[in-house]
Amino acid sequence: MFGKILNETRKSQGITAQQMADYLNINLHSYRKYESNHRQPSFEILIKIANKLNVTTDYLLEHELSEVPADEC
Repeated sequence: MFGKILNETRKSQGITAQQMADYLNINLHSYRKYESNHRQPSFEILIKIANKLNVTTDYLLEHELSEVPADEC
């Protein structure tokens, strides 16, 4: 779900995937893995993403956390 939220939020702000990759100082292929849920960003990268998109990390992760069973929290 993180990747979908990331993709939709980025697009709604008119930011290209290449611009995000450049901002994060990573290659486009690596960034695309975040949006396709094939890789999760480090905390440092997650914070940078949230700052660039002017959202909270909670917003980006909100659906990820709601999918964790209550007994695992």
